[in-house]
Amino acid sequence: MDGPRVLVCDHIHDDGVNILREAGYIVDLRTSITASELVEAVGDFDAIVVRSRTKVTEQVLEAGKRLKAVARAGVGLDNIDLKAVKRLGIIVVNSPEAPSNAVAELVLGLMLSLARRIPEADDSMKKGKWIKKQLTGIELKGKTLGIIGFGRIGYQLAKKAGALEMRVLTARRARGEEAGVDAVDLNELLRSSDFVTVHVPLLPQTKHMIGTEEISAMKDGAYLINVARGGVIDEEALRKALVSGKLAGAALDVYEEEPPQDLSLTGLQNVVSLPHIGAATVEAQRANSTVVAEKLIKILG
Repeated sequence: MDGPRVLVCDHIHDDGVNILREAGYIVDLRTSITASELVEAVGDFDAIVVRSRTKVTEQVLEAGKRLKAVARAGVGLDNIDLKAVKRLGIIVVNSPEAPSNAVAELVLGLMLSLARRIPEADDSMKKGKWIKKQLTGIELKGKTLGIIGFGRIGYQLAKKAGALEMRVLTARRARGEEAGVDAVDLNELLRSSDFVTVHVPLLPQTKHMIGTEEISAMKDGAYLINVARGGVIDEEALRKALVSGKLAGAALDVYEEEPPQDLSLTGLQNVVSLPHIGAATVEAQRANSTVVAEKLIKILG
C-alpha cells in the first residue's frame, strides 16, 4: 500500500524531502505550481507544503478532498486561509522554532548597519567617493534596545544584545528575567529605547500597531526595525518620521506590499532595506524543512 502523498509547492531543503521519503511518503515536488494548477492537483494529496509564495486559499482547501494537513515551512501563516482550514478540519503546522537565530542575527546586523552607517559607507566607496568625515556613527554598547514581541526571536535577540552590553526592554514578562530583560509597559519602552524592533505576527489587532502616535512617543533620533510583517508598522507614518528627522533611521526586511512598488520609503538615505531575507540562511532553511517534515509524520502516521 502506498504511503501518504505530499505535494511540495515551494522550494524547501532536500533534508525535509528525504525525511518524508524515508518514512515511506510519496513526495511530489512542484515548486513552480500556479494557483490554478494547485486547485486542479490538490485533490490527490494528503498534505501540502508551502513557504510564502503559494497562497492556500479557500478554493484550494475546498478542492483538497483528501487533504489532512497544510505545512508552512516558516513562521507566518498569513498566506493560509485559517478560517477555512478550521471549518474543514484540516491541521496546519509551521516551523517558528527553525529561523529564530537567523532572524535575531539579522536584527543585530541591521542595528550595526544603522549605527555605523555601513550601507551608506559601502555605497559611497563603490561610487569612488571618500566621505569618511560624513560617516560618524554611534556604538551599541550602553544603548537601549526595546523588543516588542518576546517570543523565540525576541528571546534570542535579547541574549545577543546583552552580550553587546546593551540594556534590553520588553513589553512582556515571559522569560524576561532569564534573558536579562527589563519588562516595562509599551509607552515606557518607546520613550526609553534607542532602537525599537518589532517581532509580532500580523493579526487584526497588530495591524499598524506602530503608527503615528507610537512613533511620536519614541525618542527623538531613535531607530525602528521591522523584520516581522510589513503591516505591523504604518509605513506612511514611518516615512514622515524619517523625512522630518524625528527618527534617525529605520531598517526593514518586510513591507505592506511585497515587493514594494512605491519606493518613497525604501529609497530614503536613512533606511536600510532588505528583500525579506530574515530566514534566508542555510541553517534556517534546513531546519524549516526538517521541522515540518517531522510534524507531518506525526500527523499522518
